Amino acid sequence: MMPLTMAKMGEANSIKRIGGQPQTRQFLENLGFVPGSPVTIVTKNGGNVIVNIKESRVAISREMADKIMV
Repeated sequence: MMPLTMAKMGEANSIKRIGGQPQTRQFLENLGFVPGSPVTIVTKNGGNVIVNIKESRVAISREMADKIMV
């Protein structure tokens, strides 16, 4: 397992675990970041990432991406 920020751009990954505070986990789950979901990094910009998840593009901060394990 590794944080989402370490994944390669364009490579499909599966979410294994979401860490952090309960509020953070709930926020990410509401965006579609749930264990078992496929996620692909579209671009990285200054540590922040834009990902494809559930047929949507979502921008998240580096801090949030570090809590998502793939």
